Amino acid sequence: MLIAGVDDAGRGSIIGPLVIAGVVLEENDLPKLIALKVKDSKLLSAKRREELSRAIRRLVPKYHVEKLLPVEIDKVVKSHIKLQKLNRLEAQTMAKVIEMLKPDKAYVDASDVIETRYKEHIQERLRYNPEIISEHKADRNYPIVSAASIIAKVERDDAIAELSHKYGEMGCGYPTDPQTLAFLENWLKKHREYPDFVRKSWKPAKRLKGNAGARQKKLNED
Repeated sequence: MLIAGVDDAGRGSIIGPLVIAGVVLEENDLPKLIALKVKDSKLLSAKRREELSRAIRRLVPKYHVEKLLPVEIDKVVKSHIKLQKLNRLEAQTMAKVIEMLKPDKAYVDASDVIETRYKEHIQERLRYNPEIISEHKADRNYPIVSAASIIAKVERDDAIAELSHKYGEMGCGYPTDPQTLAFLENWLKKHREYPDFVRKSWKPAKRLKGNAGARQKKLNED
């Protein structure tokens, strides 16, 4: 039996893509994955994630990565039910990953507070009928999902590193990172508008832009 794990990285970020990755493996080969000591990517150092990502890619017969760009995310969250819309977008993208991997059973880390609803959103986009196990903390409870979380996180970190190399150091891309906020504030001072790699619909992004506009208005008045 082919089993797959699917997970995301960068859901709450203000900069860069939301990455969804999936890996597939013969169920009989699961002990080989467990032997690598995979775990939820958030519990690993960046160096260890990179090491495990390479080992996982060598081990599994197939993996697939999808990246949702900020412009795609902004498009779906511009409504009063934006969280539900983002959940639906993620579920649809996970369905795309599952379609590419064609497992008999897929374990997914549920983004929706209602695990069964997230499962239904995935199933409605599939053109075949694998078993879907949709659970919270699946990245901690199932090694196959831990493996997917590691690949997703490494791909996400690589995307941020590429942006930093091109535009300047921007931290991890999350609004909780002072370096990320400082980068955005400085960008707005120079350019007035956000670049395409920023999720403009995120509340922290709107707040920073509002503050920048207020400061500029005060300077003009003075």
